[in-house]
Amino acid sequence: MMKLALFFSAIAGAAAFAPASQCAMPTALSAKADYGDDIGAQAPLGIWDPSSKLDLVDRTEFDRLRGLELKHGRIAMLGVVGYLTTYAGVRLPGLEDVPAGWAAWGALPQEVAGQFV
Repeated sequence: MMKLALFFSAIAGAAAFAPASQCAMPTALSAKADYGDDIGAQAPLGIWDPSSKLDLVDRTEFDRLRGLELKHGRIAMLGVVGYLTTYAGVRLPGLEDVPAGWAAWGALPQEVAGQFV
């Protein structure tokens, strides 16, 4: 009985490392060929669109999405710079005693915390 259990576990272990069948994925060249000459499209990869959202949009929506991506990227970069600045010890006047990082949420005065709502 023990030999049979070892045999089946060896088969199951070998099946775990067997190559999986690969499905043919559509290439990025279908609808994204219109945007291949735009700024940001790189030669070997083209436009990076993992959710295939560009297959469903026209040129004006593409331009809007590009603007939103730039805006959100800039806001994220400003947030990182702000976090690093406060972590380095730079404080606004009146907030010198506020700790850095996530500990700041509990130490903010009500006037300042009310601005976030």
